[in-house]
This record gives sequence, C-alpha cells and structure tokens, in this order.
Amino acid sequence: MLFSSITFLYRFLPCVLLVYAIAPKRWKNMVLLVSSLVFYFWGERQYTLLLLFSSVSDYLHGLYIEAHRGQKSARAALVSAVVINLLMLGVFKYLDFFLGTVNGLLGTHLPLPGLKLPIGISFFTFQTMSYSIDVYRGEARAEKNLLSFATYVCLFPQLVAGPIVRYTDVAGELSGRSVTVDRFALGARRFAVGLGKKVLLANLLGELCAAYAGAESKTVLFAWGNALAWMLQVYYDFSGYSDMAIGLGHMLGFTFPENFDYPFCARTVTEFWRRWHMTLSGWFRDYVYIPLGGSRVSTAKWVRNVMTVWLLTGLWHGAAWNFVAWGVLYGLVLILEKKRLAPYLERLGALAHVYLLAVSLVLFTVFGDNSLQNLAVMFGGGALLDGNTLYYLKSYAPVLLISVLGAVPLVRDLARRIEHTRAAAVLEPILTAGLLLLSTAYLIDGSFNPFLYFRF
Repeated sequence: MLFSSITFLYRFLPCVLLVYAIAPKRWKNMVLLVSSLVFYFWGERQYTLLLLFSSVSDYLHGLYIEAHRGQKSARAALVSAVVINLLMLGVFKYLDFFLGTVNGLLGTHLPLPGLKLPIGISFFTFQTMSYSIDVYRGEARAEKNLLSFATYVCLFPQLVAGPIVRYTDVAGELSGRSVTVDRFALGARRFAVGLGKKVLLANLLGELCAAYAGAESKTVLFAWGNALAWMLQVYYDFSGYSDMAIGLGHMLGFTFPENFDYPFCARTVTEFWRRWHMTLSGWFRDYVYIPLGGSRVSTAKWVRNVMTVWLLTGLWHGAAWNFVAWGVLYGLVLILEKKRLAPYLERLGALAHVYLLAVSLVLFTVFGDNSLQNLAVMFGGGALLDGNTLYYLKSYAPVLLISVLGAVPLVRDLARRIEHTRAAAVLEPILTAGLLLLSTAYLIDGSFNPFLYFRF
C-alpha cells in the first residue's frame, strides 16, 4: 500500500488515526501493531510471516544476550542474530544475483529461484540487527515486552522505506508517548509536504525519464536532462517518503530521525553523504566503519574500511552490477577528496557546488542504468539536439526549475521568517490542505506513481 494512494490517504489512515485516538493507552501499541501488519499484508501477503519471524527472532536473541552479558554465549547469540538477518537478506535479495554471476563466469546453468523481493527487507533487517548489536554493546536494554518490540519492528510509517529507526531512537516512546494538537498539526504539515514532493514533483520528473527511455533517438542534451530529472526524482521520491514517515510519526507520538538535509547544497561528495540518507550512512558508520577501525588506522586499512562500506552501500541498494559500480565509484571519489582534492575544493568556494552536481549527475546515472547506455549518450554518443528533445525539455522546464529551487532551503528559510506571525497561523493550514487536495487531484488523474525505494 503506497502512502501516495487514495486507499491509504482516505481509507486506511483515517481509520487507524480514529481507532488510535480513542484506544486506551495500554492498547495503543496493539492498535499500531495490528494496523502495521494489515498495511504490510496488503502488499506482501506471503511475506508477513517473515516480518513476524524477524521480530520474534531478534526479540528472543536480545533477551538471551542481556541475560548472558559478558559471557561467550552472549557473543554467540549476537552472531546468530546477525547471521539470521543476513541470511534472510541474502536469500531473498542476492541469491539470484550470486547464482547468475556464477553462471556467467563459469558457464554453469544453476537454476535461479526467482524469489520475489519482500518490500522493505533491507530496512527492517538493518533495524533488527542494530537492536541486537546495541543490546550486546550495552547501549540498549533488551525489550521485555514482545508486543512493544514487534510494534517497533513493524511500525508502518517507516516499515517499508525508512528512515532506518534504531530501537534506541524510540525506546522511551514505545512505553509512553503523547500527541498534542500542535504536534499532530506539525505531523500533518510534514506529511503533506512529503506527499507533495512525491506526487507533484517526483512523479512528474519520472514521466520525463519515461519519455527519454521511450524515445527512438536519444540526444546528448536529452540524456543530460534525463540525468538531472532522474537524480531529482530519486531525491524527491525518497525524501518525500521520509517526510511522510516522520510526519506520521509525529501524528502517532513518535520522533523519527531526519533522513535528508538539503544534500545538493553540499560542496563536496563527503558533505553530500552527510546530508543524504543520513540514517543509512549513520548505520554503516556505527556498525561497519568504526568497528573496522574507522580513520584511526594506517592509510591502507582506512582505504579498505572506506571501500568496504561503499561496496556494501552499493549492494544494499540493489543486487545488480550498476549498484556495485556506483558504490565503488563513490568510495573512490571520497578517498580522492580526502587525500588530494580537499584543499582545491576549499579554494573553489561556491564553485565547488558545480563539482558536486557534476559528480552527482554522472554517478546517479550509473545508479539508475544497469547497461550504462545513458552514460555513453551523455558523453557524445548521439546527436546534440533534435525536435523531440526540445519538445520534452520545454514541456518539463517548469517542473525542473521548481524541483531545483525546492532542493535548496529557500522555502524553508522563508517559512521560518514568518512562522510566529499571524500570517503563518492562517497560511499554514490553508497551504497544508491545498497540498493535500492538489496531490489528491493528481493521484486521481494520473497513473504514474511508483515508489523507487520500495524495491530496497
């Protein structure tokens, strides 16, 4: 069930909010758990049991680890918890990729299982793994209440596409939380903004990308326009989903971590990844990079640590060679920045934004194109311009311009200037309702409505 669907917006969500509001405090987690399972069952009937298995498995492992803290058996239980999560992820997400690679390299004909990828498996397995690791490290107490823990794992706002919420982020709110009128209004406003990003920008940018993919002749300018539209589509799709998830969290009494901080305002790729998908970057930092030694090791080992993180980051996004190449290339750029480019980028000042955008356009093209044909066209693999290119770039120029402006904190800064004024008190509910109604109109009228990160 998509957040950006009429079923979710006008059937599922109102029912959940109504039942949640009238339920006694002791029943609120049960309401959320049942609602979340219905939400997941709606799109993944055959894998709902897998989600429940993941919840129970890490719940039991957490209890055992805490009961045997400091003993070898606790470490064995941690290994068991991590291996079970990685096996689930490996079988459902990577088995076909691995067997296909073996067949291609060795000329074998191993059968591919063709298992359907469970929605959100990369998100909920990372959340449950972080819980077991944090309990082992003593950074979190094991949750004694299975209902509370299952609610954490299955919580529908962030279940299928993040942000990656660690147990320590919401442990206190699982046992006690409140929703005020102001907080609910804040959540509704944040949700409406995210919905607008998704429906009014990401979907329209996706239409331009679809037009490029279906074009008989692909020109150089069309390829660069497509690269810009694709990069912005990924940003608005995922940041819009994150906004909706954070907004829903506020409406239900939870505070989820921020996931994006205007990444295209960065001047270096290093800074970009401090602002993009921050919960994933933080996860790999805390559970892979630092345990490997981080930057407090020899140069050779530091390079190993960076490349390990980025190889895993690429694979996390998808089981295909373009994702591997994307991760490896980002790792190499980050190493190059750290060891060679940093002084020069500092001297460039604002012009460093141009460097960041150029690198991002190229690497996000790698991210979205398994054949790399689009990259070849961008660098002279076709005519410069034709009538078809002019038609589409002119038609979508307003959307591209609005999307570029929306990727910088212009609107946010303007809103902050007037947030405590009478004008803001009047405009905020009007604009929130307007965004919701306009997005609804587009949903009813349009048919292009994919969520890119559902496949992860």
